[in-house]
Amino acid sequence: MKTLLNLIWLLFGGLWLAIGYFVAGIICCLLVVTIPWGLASFRIANYALWPFGRTVVDRPGGTGVFSLLGNVIWLLVAGIWIAIGHVVTAFAMAITIIGIPLAIANLKLIPVSLMPLGKQIGPSDRPFVTTYKAYR
Repeated sequence: MKTLLNLIWLLFGGLWLAIGYFVAGIICCLLVVTIPWGLASFRIANYALWPFGRTVVDRPGGTGVFSLLGNVIWLLVAGIWIAIGHVVTAFAMAITIIGIPLAIANLKLIPVSLMPLGKQIGPSDRPFVTTYKAYR
């Protein structure tokens, strides 16, 4: 089921979303100061390609002061606008029954798009994990 949902997601928006995050990552990496956000954009692009069956977790030791400061800057500059875009897109996808899982996947991308530093993407045994869990 995860594979089928991921293929439908890829066709109906996931590919364009991933390309957008990838381009943002390239732009951020060209500017030396914003390389951490560029790497985070690449992680989000990978997640946006295949979101079902994966989840976002806190990176061990990755929630320090610099991650917090970087996340606050990201939130003010880009994160809030990206999250609004995900909400609008999720609403549009949720209009049809087949689009409801796609809307859930779009909403699942909001936490990592708001605060990307100090997070990692990992496998999940459920396709619709919407909360963070700790890796051990």
